Amino acid sequence: MTDDAAPTRALAKDLKQRHVTMISIGGIIGAGLFVGSSSGIATIGPAVVLSYLLAGGVVLMVMRMLGEMAAAFPNTGAFTEFARMGLGHWAGFVAGWLYWYFWVVVVCVETLAGAGLLHQWIALPVWAWGLILLALMMATNLWSAKSYGEFEFWFASIKVVAIVLFIGVAAVLFGIKPAPAAGRFANLYALGGFAPFGAASVLGGVTSVIFALTGAEIATVAAAESAEPGRAVARMTSQVVTRILLFYVLSILLIVIITPWTAIKPGDSPFAITLERLGVPYAPLIMNLIILTAVLSCLNSGLYVASRVLFTLAAHGDAPQGLVKLNARRAPARAILAAAGFGVLAMAISVLSPQKLFAFLVDASGALMLIVYLFVALAQIQLRRRLEAEAPEKLVVRMWAYPLASWASVGAMVAILAAMALLPASRSEFLASTALLALSLIVYWVFRRGREVPAG
Repeated sequence: MTDDAAPTRALAKDLKQRHVTMISIGGIIGAGLFVGSSSGIATIGPAVVLSYLLAGGVVLMVMRMLGEMAAAFPNTGAFTEFARMGLGHWAGFVAGWLYWYFWVVVVCVETLAGAGLLHQWIALPVWAWGLILLALMMATNLWSAKSYGEFEFWFASIKVVAIVLFIGVAAVLFGIKPAPAAGRFANLYALGGFAPFGAASVLGGVTSVIFALTGAEIATVAAAESAEPGRAVARMTSQVVTRILLFYVLSILLIVIITPWTAIKPGDSPFAITLERLGVPYAPLIMNLIILTAVLSCLNSGLYVASRVLFTLAAHGDAPQGLVKLNARRAPARAILAAAGFGVLAMAISVLSPQKLFAFLVDASGALMLIVYLFVALAQIQLRRRLEAEAPEKLVVRMWAYPLASWASVGAMVAILAAMALLPASRSEFLASTALLALSLIVYWVFRRGREVPAG
């Protein structure tokens, strides 16, 4: 078997082991934890911890599958190319464009979130702050892959330190604080029970929680620009992701133990609320600074990964060939500018049509990561069969309990997508995402079917 994604080797090999490790950590710790977790707590109750465990299990399985493929084919570049290798060119086209769309929408959403925070401190218009943030992160990415990696290393370090400190401080203060009459752990069961909305809410919650846990796959993209991509991915796949999932579960568990779930409203940071209850001074300000760091990290990574996916699509003839052009530091400048340009366009749409067109743009990204992960899982099953038959020496990282765990992961993702379709709260996201999936299939059928060989 051969690695058919050789065009990505033209990119610089500037990223170090520490960059790739922290990129995988930073990818999975974002504003979805620090703020987005409030929605899950408010709609599920203390049992949201189980939703995180279930969703985390699915993401961990996907990352293990990615680790197996990335170690076997270390120069693939964008991980969506595994879909091309395992399922055919159509799958690489569809998965690549859907993943690109997901991240350029993230770029816009995170830009607006960061601009909103800064607007609270300095009264520039939100759109002006958005352009400033986008320009700064675009410049970082245009400079070199190493500058992206260095920024992300420090962003991720701040986020990890913040979570570790939160867990430590919350546990200590909770332990020394006098227990209420109802009991120290009463918040887990006293307000309607552990699962006040029933067991079904735990499964339904997986549909929203799982998207807060995505992002670790960015490291498989970044590994292609490191000196030892196979080694980098092998280290990242299980140990790092397991630790971060532990951070997620421990921090959420502490929150629902310390703070009544009824006191947490969607959109508020449950971390800030919990620290305030424990008497930590300046808790809202501290959390806003951490949230801003998380937003900048996601914006930085969004531009990076969207540009690399677009570059790889162009290298395979699935995007305009001019996008493969590199700058003097071997960064895909035009692909970076394209991602930033879409971010600017989406911000303009958010001002002109926030309730209709922009809402559709965001809804359409709702289920895309799960669809892309589903493509990856099916590709892993196919590629594993080929590797065992043709090149077993490449299986230096192996999926656990293959093929049962792989098929179980596929089944879990199909079940989550079905739940999204059935639940009123997520049905619009499911329908918009499947509409985008259908559109990408039609575009491939019309423009690319039968012409898989890259132009030029």
